[in-house]
Formats: sequence, structure tokens, C-alpha cells
Amino acid sequence: MIRVLLFAHLREQLNRPEILIEKKEMSVGQLREALQKNGMLAQASAVMVAVNEEFAADEEIIRDGDVVALIPPVSGG
Repeated sequence: MIRVLLFAHLREQLNRPEILIEKKEMSVGQLREALQKNGMLAQASAVMVAVNEEFAADEEIIRDGDVVALIPPVSGG
């Protein structure tokens, strides 16, 4: 199982702090595609992805037991 943590407006938008994915392995790119296809992630390319607290590129593999964080762009001033 892959645990996906949601932050900022993603957490508010989906009204939950995390998503559990019943897969043994997938790439970061496949995760983006799956979440976008399910309507959970509108701007998938704009979201930063961290796997086990390290930023990850689309080709990196997420494995069973990993913790993924989805970090949307934020603005401040």
C-alpha cells in the first residue's frame, strides 16, 4: 500500500489528509496520471511530489510502504 499525504488546498479540496493506494509499485508519473484521471488532481504537473521526504521526478518508482507527499504550489507575500 502507498500512503499519499495531501497538503494545503489539496487537503481542503478533497476533505481528507491522505489517500491510500492499493498498489505494490508505480512511478511518480503514473501516480500523477491516476490521480488526475480520478479527478483528484486537476493540475498534476504543477504539484511537487516527495517520496519518503525527498523530492522525486516522474520516472522514480514508488514502492509498497513508501510515503508520498503532494505539495501544491503556494504563493505568499
